[in-house]
Amino acid sequence: MADEVKTLSSQLAQDPDSLVFLRLGELLRLKRQLDAAHRVALTGLARHPHLADAHDLYARILADKRDYERAFDEWDMALRIAPNHVGALKGLAFLYFKVGDVGQALAHLEAAQLHAPDDPGVIQALALAQGGGVGVGGAAGAGAGGGPANPSPSIARAAAAAAEELAPAAPPLEEARVFAGLEGAQEGLLLLDAKGQVLGGALKDPQGRDVTDAVAAYLAGVSHEAARTAKLLGLGQWTGVAAEGKLGHVHLTPPAGDALLLVVRERSVPMGRLAIIAQRAAAAARRWLELDR
Repeated sequence: MADEVKTLSSQLAQDPDSLVFLRLGELLRLKRQLDAAHRVALTGLARHPHLADAHDLYARILADKRDYERAFDEWDMALRIAPNHVGALKGLAFLYFKVGDVGQALAHLEAAQLHAPDDPGVIQALALAQGGGVGVGGAAGAGAGGGPANPSPSIARAAAAAAEELAPAAPPLEEARVFAGLEGAQEGLLLLDAKGQVLGGALKDPQGRDVTDAVAAYLAGVSHEAARTAKLLGLGQWTGVAAEGKLGHVHLTPPAGDALLLVVRERSVPMGRLAIIAQRAAAAARRWLELDR
């Protein structure tokens, strides 16, 4: 996935009007790099304001960030452009389920099913909701004006389950918690999983620009390769790699499993001091990873 992100990013840089931003934004969203996905989607939307898929992508990212009001507006706009857009119909159904308006949710799901009869998310959400004894024409719990009232517990449970089926993947634990209280948590510490997904921290270059996603893409798979190299050389389990640069120093270490921790500091920080900082950050990362499990 990291290679595809780099390839699509390169294609988009060469042709800013390309529709590859749709795939790139979705890949970044799936990697939980929501800020990067948000930037890609907004840039693409600015160039293609009448593209329903662009509004759908942006809405899914907003929903992942729990900005449901703006997500509703984007899915509504997608339907204005393309009234049969399945993604937008599913998205609005999810939001209606969230607020308890089961009637509107089912109406949108049934509309989606007309145009995508084999969509597993739509099929399962309909089965869950209708299993709670809810029908579109007389949805229990819907007020006279079509808005949410006080659904029965069984209907509420079915609606919640249906909404969960349609919901975008839940984000990980709050990233800020990983290195809470440690110096450089948002500019010199970065925690990644084996696939290069950012789990916490952030990096900035000497000019103050955010380079978190770019560095993460290059480091994908490094932990695995380091372990493999150490094994082939008969060095045992690898515990860290340090490197000096003209403008700063870096330290890589595996805090737990296939996770990878990168620590970056200015050249004025001695390598011994950098190793101590890395040890403390690794301990914080291990605690967070244990909580996440």
